[in-house]
Amino acid sequence: MSGRGDDPDVTLLRPYLMTSGRTKPVDHTLEIEAQVMTSKLGAASHPNLTFERRDIISLCRKTMSVAEVAAMLKLHIGVARVLVADLAALGYVVIRRPEAELPQDLRMIERVIRGLESLR
Repeated sequence: MSGRGDDPDVTLLRPYLMTSGRTKPVDHTLEIEAQVMTSKLGAASHPNLTFERRDIISLCRKTMSVAEVAAMLKLHIGVARVLVADLAALGYVVIRRPEAELPQDLRMIERVIRGLESLR
């Protein structure tokens, strides 16, 4: 009998459930290199949060990028962006945006990410 992690249907359904079916974050400009840090409200709310949201709050007690959050929790980068943006909208994390103006070719960035993911 295989474990839940071995079932491809469960693997595909899980990200959908984590984001309530959303594929775009509430803040569609959230960069993967943006730095995320747990706020005082987030630290105080930690026991009341569920699963990945609680994990993100724990991880971001030490500042890290959205991409690092995704990697550490083994989440797809899109899922991490949705969850981090939700937590930021609630005031549970603080986002520090990159100061330098970066190229905004999202299709190119997504191609790079897909290429990196295929290397696993």
